[in-house]
Amino acid sequence: QVQLVESGGRLVQAGGSLNLSCTASRLSFEQYDMGWFRLAPGKDREGVSCITRIGSIPYYQDSVKDRFSISRDNSRKTVYLVMNSLKPEDTGMYYCAAHISGSIFSPTAYVYWGQGTQVTVSS
Repeated sequence: QVQLVESGGRLVQAGGSLNLSCTASRLSFEQYDMGWFRLAPGKDREGVSCITRIGSIPYYQDSVKDRFSISRDNSRKTVYLVMNSLKPEDTGMYYCAAHISGSIFSPTAYVYWGQGTQVTVSS
């Protein structure tokens, strides 16, 4: 069965940086747009960024634009999220997911999900 495994989350101070990775197995990775979502306590799951399968075109939620950078390496079946200038409001569980159809920032548009990696930003 398809697996997506995230890594790289940890506790970091505000203003710091983190690099998240998500590696897929048993998935035709190159055929999927890939997205990153986050879930903060008391909030709905929020789409953060997405990268297309054709052309690796990145998309970002307004709140992370100019601070986060998404990329992918199809040969490694891995999608990355570089997070700079982190803020306490970036705290949450970060998930990667494979997009199937629909709005790229809607969780319902994604078919496969990882288990998440925790990012905590202290003030």
